[in-house]
Amino acid sequence: MFKKILIANRGEIALRVIRTAREMGIKTVAVYSTADRDSLHVKFADEAVCIGGPKSADSYLNVPHIMAAAEITNADAIHPGYGFLAENAKFSGICNDHGIKFIGPTPEMINAMGDKITAKETMIKAGVPVVPGGEGLLQSFDHALGLAREIGYPIMMKATAGGGGKGMRLVWEESELEKAYNSAKTEAAAAFKNDGLYMEKFVEEPRHIEIQVAGDQYGTVCHLGERDCSIQRRHQKLVEESPSPFMTEELRYRMGEAAKKAAGAINYESVGTIEFLVDKHRNFYFMEMNTRIQVEHCVTEEVINYDLIKEQILIAAGQKISGKDYAPQMHAIECRINAEDPYNDFRPSPGKITVLHQPGGHGVRVDSHVYAGYVIPPYYDSMIGKLITVAQTRQEAIDTMYRALSEYVIEGVKTTIPFHLQLMKDERFISGDFNTKFLESFVLK
Repeated sequence: MFKKILIANRGEIALRVIRTAREMGIKTVAVYSTADRDSLHVKFADEAVCIGGPKSADSYLNVPHIMAAAEITNADAIHPGYGFLAENAKFSGICNDHGIKFIGPTPEMINAMGDKITAKETMIKAGVPVVPGGEGLLQSFDHALGLAREIGYPIMMKATAGGGGKGMRLVWEESELEKAYNSAKTEAAAAFKNDGLYMEKFVEEPRHIEIQVAGDQYGTVCHLGERDCSIQRRHQKLVEESPSPFMTEELRYRMGEAAKKAAGAINYESVGTIEFLVDKHRNFYFMEMNTRIQVEHCVTEEVINYDLIKEQILIAAGQKISGKDYAPQMHAIECRINAEDPYNDFRPSPGKITVLHQPGGHGVRVDSHVYAGYVIPPYYDSMIGKLITVAQTRQEAIDTMYRALSEYVIEGVKTTIPFHLQLMKDERFISGDFNTKFLESFVLK
């Protein structure tokens, strides 16, 4: 087992890894930017090293500084968390070249799923359903025009190196195609330094349902049930839950088997997620694989009662997994509490938290790195924390969530709590009648 883990991340996920490592008897090293010197992950780790200025490029994306911190503290493993360098194949390789274990997949596995085109080709060979579309990248606008006519509108163009909705355009008719093509390429180039686009048939009334998977170094793969992430805004998730209210036993079996095929196709090693679009007829299509722990992993932890960070560490240390598949035994819901103003187009609201009271009670979990007096910096994502409730039934989990949100007091910055309070009382949400377009008709009062 590892003696010391460096966490190449910040905020709540860094704190989350520190807590599990401490329970396992493993020492931890926090790295931090000058903007994060007062963050809890810095205070809770056994050691802390400043790795640069506030900008991510100067600190949390600065590989030489992170590796130097690992070497001077004698860390024998690095946990990347999510975001930043978590799915960076080059960073995974550099860790291994320096004799420091990357707690995650190998560079080859990350590359196999990091490029959307390569991943789609791999899934087709593995027999995993994919969204109908063209093979390879769009070579020109004329190529896009001909392919769109062949597939049939509506179509979706996506950046091959994309994520978070960048370089993505929905086109309903031919007259919109050229403008969408040009703007998607420009946005993709700016966001990823790669303007490659591909095209797929647009799946109408889709649900976003993902399957948690785990694989070890010995070829064993299992799945740990699903999460429904359909409540999202501009492709950014706001609420996640398990089990999905849209799920059936038969669909869970088919999606679970497909997810295992997907992970097995690249001999996946670590904890990861296979993301699917599911249409109103319960046909499902592979979207992408996240080769890392996800923000919403807590939902799965609550419904199967297991620590996924611990699983990651054990797999990285060479332990075998059982290979047993798991289905949700409880119902859990997660609301992302962000420093954003839901009444003003969810604009970020950085600043000082002057008053903080976090909820508690039976069935309530809060994963957060903030405290009263903490200053939310403007340089990173706006997440304050995650509020998770768990209960025997979905309605009980919703009722507990509403009660917990009502207790959550954060002053000094705007937050998404008012949005979540209204959502928990929305009849369509309560009935489970929603898809990824739900928020387009949701009016915050």
